[in-house]
Amino acid sequence: MKAAFTLFALVALSGLARADATALFNGNDLSGWEGNPALWSVKEGAITGTTIAGEDPKKSTLKHNTFLVWKGGTVKDFELTFKYRIVNGNSGIQYRSRELEKGADGPIVSGYQADFEAGKTYSGILYEERARGILALRGEKVVIKDGADPKKANKEVVGSVGKSEEIQAQIKSEDWNTYKVVAKGGHLQHFINGVQTVDVMDESAAGAKEGILAFQVHAGPPMTVQFKDVLLTKLDK
Repeated sequence: MKAAFTLFALVALSGLARADATALFNGNDLSGWEGNPALWSVKEGAITGTTIAGEDPKKSTLKHNTFLVWKGGTVKDFELTFKYRIVNGNSGIQYRSRELEKGADGPIVSGYQADFEAGKTYSGILYEERARGILALRGEKVVIKDGADPKKANKEVVGSVGKSEEIQAQIKSEDWNTYKVVAKGGHLQHFINGVQTVDVMDESAAGAKEGILAFQVHAGPPMTVQFKDVLLTKLDK
């Protein structure tokens, strides 16, 4: 009964989550997740990733981007919502991704990333970590097809879901925002605070149809990122 109430409360808090969503974070510890414990912890009831300044105070000691990986299996078609808050730097959630060999600072992941940052340009874009790079800028409606080089996106912008600056105006700085990712086949959509940020049809052979979930801390400036109310609905049951 208590577990059911907790899930109901999380769904209500998320606002955008489906009623049949499953909570991936218990609000207390990192059970079910794996990453570098020097970087990842639970603070204020939220998954928290923190990097510290190195000799150059404008750069952290992080040697490479690293991740907190959900160990509950892989996802295919799904809806995922979570709340995030970020101070400095860049972050995101990997989906339909794959884990590579671990680096000096922890897990390394390649694949689709629903990006967000402390700045004003990249929140909401679709990026492919350690692969094809930026697949859709904020506001773009995109179709991706096979090209001569499978390591590069053969991308066509076919429309718009909104103006980038207007989407940015709906994102709260250093405060909690709600992110939603919907993946159905090759159709990928991102939303922040209920506003659609990209719409992508990845029709290429390189487009992953299944993979892991993971949160990111990014090399570069010292940063803190937090996640809570992480709710997943699998649509391929």
